[in-house]
Amino acid sequence: MTAMQIRALAPGEPLPVPLLLLADPSEELILSYIHQSHTFVAEKAGAIVGVLVLQPQGQLAEIRNVAVDAQHQGQGIGRKLVEFAVAWAREQSIKQLLVCTGNSSLPALALYQRCGFRVASIDKGYFLRTYPEPIFENGLPCTDRIKLRLELQPQP
Repeated sequence: MTAMQIRALAPGEPLPVPLLLLADPSEELILSYIHQSHTFVAEKAGAIVGVLVLQPQGQLAEIRNVAVDAQHQGQGIGRKLVEFAVAWAREQSIKQLLVCTGNSSLPALALYQRCGFRVASIDKGYFLRTYPEPIFENGLPCTDRIKLRLELQPQP
């Protein structure tokens, strides 16, 4: 099995747009936050197989995008990216880590909760207001944005 590494996207290195679009179907929205964020990629055998976008916002940071290439899903890469985000936030002395996802993003909701995140709020109708085309995942319409929060305690 090939080892995976997570690294910062190098300055001038092209954004892995196809991966980013797996988690957010709007390139326009991705471009609205990507330049105020830190982008990390997961690599296996020199190929980018996952992406993580973290946006610091003072005492908190938000996971704006996390995605894994379809051929590499189910191998724990998403969990490793989320765990990397938690470790990075702690290193930056961030107090809270946020992530938002859709009500129909069932695997993502389960992953974030397994990583310790808890539902903080629900923005009903967010995806209907924000995206011009309807989004369907797992046979469900994606209508509501679920915000999850992880309180980061200092490590002893």
